[in-house]
Amino acid sequence: MLDSQDFEADDAAPIDMLEAYYAAHGWSFERHDDEIVATVKGSWTEYELRALWREDDQVLQFLAFPDIKVTDDRRASIYETIGLVNEQLWIGHFELWSSSGVLLYRHAAMIDGAEEGTMSLAAAELLVESAIDECERFYPVFQFVLWGGKSPKDALAAALIETQGEA
Repeated sequence: MLDSQDFEADDAAPIDMLEAYYAAHGWSFERHDDEIVATVKGSWTEYELRALWREDDQVLQFLAFPDIKVTDDRRASIYETIGLVNEQLWIGHFELWSSSGVLLYRHAAMIDGAEEGTMSLAAAELLVESAIDECERFYPVFQFVLWGGKSPKDALAAALIETQGEA
């Protein structure tokens, strides 16, 4: 967890805050006006994190791409898997882009900071870390369906087994 003392201001424009957050973590990123794209290595794969700020609506669209592409013959089972996975989520959702077969996690955050259109460090951290956590949590489910030949229900059950202790 980062400390707000690492930043000059408590709140900043959403893309500015995300840029500072990514930089503090040493993650590579590119920024273009109201959009920022970062690359983060997870335990399963590398994730592309993309944020787009819509100032008129005061909404930050946050996308995480877990480097999963679905072929046409596996789409039906992945759509079923997405439905089961999304039942487990409190915020955000997974979806499959029909045109490209790319699987992603999406969350839209309404930003209502102390000053209009600003975001706190805590809000940025929650947005980024929850997206990464959900991608990490459910990555095995999608892989079990795509590569392991498991049914969506069996894949979800297998991936969500909570282990206790250490080996």
